[in-house]
Amino acid sequence: MNYAALVSGGVDSSVMVYLLKEMGINPTIFYIMIGMDDSECPKEEDIEITSYIAKKYGCKMEVVNLQKEYFDTVVKYTIDTVEKGFTPNPDVMCNRMIKFGAFNDKWGKDFDVITTGHYCTTTMIDGKKFLSTAKDPVKDQTDFLAQITYEQLKKTEFPVGHLDKSVVREIAEKEKMPSAFRKDSQGICFLGKINYNDFIKRYLGEKEGHIVELETGKILGKHKGFWFHTVGQRKGLGLSGGPWFVVKKDIPNNVLYVSQGYDPITQYGTEMNLGNFHFITEDVFGDFEGEKEISLKIRHTPDFTKGWISKHNDTYHVRFEHKLQGVAQGQFGVIYDKDSKLCYGSGTII
Repeated sequence: MNYAALVSGGVDSSVMVYLLKEMGINPTIFYIMIGMDDSECPKEEDIEITSYIAKKYGCKMEVVNLQKEYFDTVVKYTIDTVEKGFTPNPDVMCNRMIKFGAFNDKWGKDFDVITTGHYCTTTMIDGKKFLSTAKDPVKDQTDFLAQITYEQLKKTEFPVGHLDKSVVREIAEKEKMPSAFRKDSQGICFLGKINYNDFIKRYLGEKEGHIVELETGKILGKHKGFWFHTVGQRKGLGLSGGPWFVVKKDIPNNVLYVSQGYDPITQYGTEMNLGNFHFITEDVFGDFEGEKEISLKIRHTPDFTKGWISKHNDTYHVRFEHKLQGVAQGQFGVIYDKDSKLCYGSGTII
């Protein structure tokens, strides 16, 4: 079997190479360049660490550039989603369109297996491969992979998915890897050190609008464009007497509605509708009446929420057992089996 290993310079993908070598596998290492040219991403340090790992374990390494493909797909998706007033998830689309998409189209197609440092596992059921959760619930990343296709999943393996993060750190320290104590990456991958609002302003500009208290209709202040804000947001509103949370957006009129308090009831939701639902392996529900018990996530968190799903034409309706904060249009609602083991797929909150 011919293996390709996607290595970023972080501790997880570095330890992945060690694990493959321990299994007698000699992968070809690929470092994918995706950041924008002016994003000040730590590309040089990443490449230096990845090169060190390749030399340490005797692996061939290639640096491949997918910056144009990234901009044409993930960055464009982010800008388009924000412009509509919705909440994007660029990391989810990066996995589908770039790491598992464009990379495979150009280089991965020549390999039997592609491995990544994601904290996920896979489960075989009746001869079919399902994406399943990692051993470490805090680091589980299945929600970031909930838009990949079955063809992409079939040839992918996740060597660190059966390990706790602490064990991965221990291996890296024992192997004297330069990434052993490196912090996990945070934020949107293509921005680097660029401020998110500065990035949005570059493409969408500014447009002044009112900030209105939802309960009273009182105008509290002004904002510079609804696209700088998302439902559930607390910081960056510039209002006194808070805390204030964004609870609703009037897109046509460029109005932000806010509620006051540390835990206002208006920032919570008890249900959602999912459009354009994408099943990773297969449609596990089919046509059905009534509701099916599931678990779900609407953001990256170690916690699952119990829920019930029903089907209405091409839309899925989901009820939550407990109220969830910040249910925002554009986010991905990720659906799992009731035991929170199998990740079935995801849809866009509409």
